[in-house]
Amino acid sequence: MKKHAARIILGLVVLAFFLVHAAGITRFGFIERLEAFAYDARLLLTMPRTVDPRVVIVDIDEKSLAEEGRWPWRRDRVAELVAKLFDRYHISVLGFDVVFAERDESSGLGILRGLEQGELRGDAQFRNAIDALAPRLEYDRLLAEQLKGRPVILGFYFTNLVPQGTDGVAIGAIPKPVLPAGTFGGRTIRFTSFPGFGGNLPELQAAAAGGGHFTPATDVDGVHRSVPMLAEYKGAYYEPLAMAVTRLLLQSPAIKPGYPADSVFTKGYPGLEWLEIGPLRVPVDEQVRALVPYRGPERSFPYVSAADVLRDRVAPEILKGRVVLVGTTAPGLQDLRSTPVAPLYPGVEIHANLIAGMLDGNIKQKPPYVLGAEVVLLSLIGLALAIGLPFLNPMRATIATVAVLGAVFALNLAVWSGGNLVLPLASGLLLTTALYALNMSYGYFVETRAKRKITDRFGQYVPPEIAEEMSRNPDQYSLEGENRELSVLFSDVRNFTTISEGLDPKALSQLMNAYLTPMTRVIYSQRGTIDKYMGDAIMAFWGAPIDDPDHARHAVMAGMEMQAKLAALEPEFIARGWPPLRIGVGVNSGRMNVGNMGSEVRMAYTVMGDAVNLASRLENITKRYGVAMIVGESTKAMVPEVVYREIDRVRVKGKAVPVAIFEPVGMQTEVGKDVLDRLKLFQQALKFYRAQDWDKAELQLLNLQRMEPGVVLYEAYLERIAHFRLTPPPTGWDGVYDFDTK
Repeated sequence: MKKHAARIILGLVVLAFFLVHAAGITRFGFIERLEAFAYDARLLLTMPRTVDPRVVIVDIDEKSLAEEGRWPWRRDRVAELVAKLFDRYHISVLGFDVVFAERDESSGLGILRGLEQGELRGDAQFRNAIDALAPRLEYDRLLAEQLKGRPVILGFYFTNLVPQGTDGVAIGAIPKPVLPAGTFGGRTIRFTSFPGFGGNLPELQAAAAGGGHFTPATDVDGVHRSVPMLAEYKGAYYEPLAMAVTRLLLQSPAIKPGYPADSVFTKGYPGLEWLEIGPLRVPVDEQVRALVPYRGPERSFPYVSAADVLRDRVAPEILKGRVVLVGTTAPGLQDLRSTPVAPLYPGVEIHANLIAGMLDGNIKQKPPYVLGAEVVLLSLIGLALAIGLPFLNPMRATIATVAVLGAVFALNLAVWSGGNLVLPLASGLLLTTALYALNMSYGYFVETRAKRKITDRFGQYVPPEIAEEMSRNPDQYSLEGENRELSVLFSDVRNFTTISEGLDPKALSQLMNAYLTPMTRVIYSQRGTIDKYMGDAIMAFWGAPIDDPDHARHAVMAGMEMQAKLAALEPEFIARGWPPLRIGVGVNSGRMNVGNMGSEVRMAYTVMGDAVNLASRLENITKRYGVAMIVGESTKAMVPEVVYREIDRVRVKGKAVPVAIFEPVGMQTEVGKDVLDRLKLFQQALKFYRAQDWDKAELQLLNLQRMEPGVVLYEAYLERIAHFRLTPPPTGWDGVYDFDTK
């Protein structure tokens, strides 16, 4: 116990950090953001992703704006929309996710009344005409008449804006509160309170059956996950649009606050846990908010264009008997909100989700006692791991941690799905991970010496991430020589001597640094080991010191990416007054000797062998064929997902056995049909060439030249054919081309 005391104490300190957050003493933003992410992940994982036809959204969309003009529309058109919905389509309840705060003066009646009192005063005929027209030009009154006696809920909003010299903004009228001031006397409940509001014209609000606010709650990350079910204004309490619509659908039952039954455990507990509206129970959190039960992505409810409703273009069965919400998805009307299911989500659909959730009774519960549940859960996890992990070896500690993480996640998901209860998840997972990381890092400080040793050995050859991977098991790696199956790459800058003679030493040094650095990064990105730089040349290999079953693939990909990277660097080189560079790349795979080789004076970790020499020869002969890269047949066989062009069968200097050589063209999924057709034609040309059918081979090559003028490869074969016509190859010629130079 004494041996592990320091680790146990550190673990308890970590636990205390999380308990301070869970108890609300100090809230840490990064934990809250992770908790929000965990909530969103569970929501996205369990959403039904079906369309609910019970709530239909009449959308003031781009189509409607194009046909009816910009918003706000004339109130007589809105009145006609209301009439159509009830009289033609026979909907059940209508909710407006818009505010009618300003009077509609678009009819021109005010101007006519001004003329009546001014220039045309005393003109009885003019006055009589105005009096006759007035009923049709008082658009606000027309809308109020259509609202009167119908099940319509008007939306309004609350605001925290407090202009100087006032106690809050008060625009228009809002409905009567659903619960009067003093309803919750003696209970310390954290209601969402507002000093001001933006409501509808008084005559419109008076004509409607009710009203509800559409002010969603915004979390620390700016995402809308919940809605205040009772918003407080001047001590009274107002319902949201979704609940007002739902209550109207249920014949307007009263709202009843719900508290847990009195017991020894609830003594002094002020938590309001749910609201009853008739037969429905709506769970709320400690701020009397309800979590929005998103069904899925946008359009989880039927949408119809408002313009289509006005022009009778909607099938009646879509709207008949439905709850209808009028809102907007047009970007310019600014009712798109960030939600767990989409960064831009129509605000009107938030209300639709909440209505459906209340009717189905599937709103997630996050009652105030969750705070205490989080403290208990973290205490159990933290004490068990802080005290237990120091006594376990790394394998058992890992197994125990994974088991705890799995249990925490499974329990959380079970109560989420089975009990509709939202328990904190991120804090438990984060605490478990933090305690595991603490114990592992503390317990393995003794290994840092071995890790530094392996890094010192191989850090100059391999990328940092591979050196780190090797340092985890340093005993597995050695500088001793061994024979292994590897792949090696050589690259060289074409015409480097000429380029270097045209630059001063400083510019040449800058050019080489600008070239070698990105090439090295490409090799490192493909897990390659840098063998050496030889002036402008690079030698690298794969499969050692760390084993790499895909060594051939990584080598080929590195060569192709080096060509692509060099092409991307060309504009920068030209801008700096440097000549564009071209490189040849040779890649080969086979058995090689690898290890620390050299003399007593200097050693280097390198590869040697016939397969290495062949790769060097392949790089050298790229210029003879005018291709950027050549690979050996063994490499080609190990990387079948690349499309190749067979270049030739050659016998390089110092080797008696001929080899087939290939040019990588691209990935099979990326090479187009036209390229494949040209490769097929060239393969046929090779077949005719090796059969000494010079005429057919020449014809194919000339056809290819017309398709791709200036290709050195085609010209090289045409020159050979011309030579063989004058000097035929010997009897038994096998089609192999002999290179007499390195």
